Amino acid sequence: MRPAHGDRLPTLAALAFAVLALSTSAILVRWSDAPSLVKALYRVVFTTALLAPVAVARHREDFRRLGRRDVAVAAVAGAALAVHFASWFESLDWTTVTASVTLVQSQPLFVAVGAWALLDERVTRRTVLGILVAVVGMAAMSFGDLLSGGAIAGDRPLYGNGLAVVGAVMAAAYVLVGRSLRQRIALLPYVTVVYGVCALVLLALAIRRGDALVGYPPREWLLFFAMAVGPGVFGHTVVNWALAHLESSVVSVSLLGEPVGSTILALFLLGEVPTPATVVGGAIVLAGIYVTASARREDGPAGDLDALGEA
Repeated sequence: MRPAHGDRLPTLAALAFAVLALSTSAILVRWSDAPSLVKALYRVVFTTALLAPVAVARHREDFRRLGRRDVAVAAVAGAALAVHFASWFESLDWTTVTASVTLVQSQPLFVAVGAWALLDERVTRRTVLGILVAVVGMAAMSFGDLLSGGAIAGDRPLYGNGLAVVGAVMAAAYVLVGRSLRQRIALLPYVTVVYGVCALVLLALAIRRGDALVGYPPREWLLFFAMAVGPGVFGHTVVNWALAHLESSVVSVSLLGEPVGSTILALFLLGEVPTPATVVGGAIVLAGIYVTASARREDGPAGDLDALGEA
């Protein structure tokens, strides 16, 4: 049951706070000097440590109902989420915050394509239009930055942008793989299992690459914890709570504010001024995402937002 108009204001305020918390993610990642895989690993580990006790205390029956097939599905979703985090965190070393966050938020486009290709969901002309618009924006953003001398952060903007797109594809895979399981169990048990697998995959990748897992100064540990508390708990948890109290259209449009918020924070906290190509291309991408997401809400499932926005 949706709240009455007068009761919506506190929920909308909480959603606005969640979007602001999500907007800090890229800034916290950029502030950290640790390897990208280590940053991703400890963000997931600390998020899991904060959520798991609550999940176990409140949803023991959901955990008992998990069968082998459910665990296998959660494992695949967790692996996809690990690749999402690994590629997106790495992308922030090579391209601007604006480009990276905007491109990684394009996952609704890949959810639409994947749902059509794998689940036989109908694709409308409006969905196709939204995808095409977003692709044009991605091209304008990436190649415009390349021709104008590259991104401020790093000298390989095209590579960084490509990693962000890989992150978006993997986020879409995480959503599509886990959709059926997520519809049958509560959010906290689901993310606890998925995050646990995600942490194990990131741990294996970090060890394989030879990254140090300990020995970081207190500042780094504070940043790891802040990544979990800010974007992880106050960001994604509040967004998923808001989905039970607001229309999914309101929540999805609000999430488009994350790239805008990240851009503003990067301007003031990192001194990063996006190029005109990034700003124009990013606006086109966000327009395409909005058209695609709104078309799917009108013609298909509205649940794809649940447990999303893992950036």
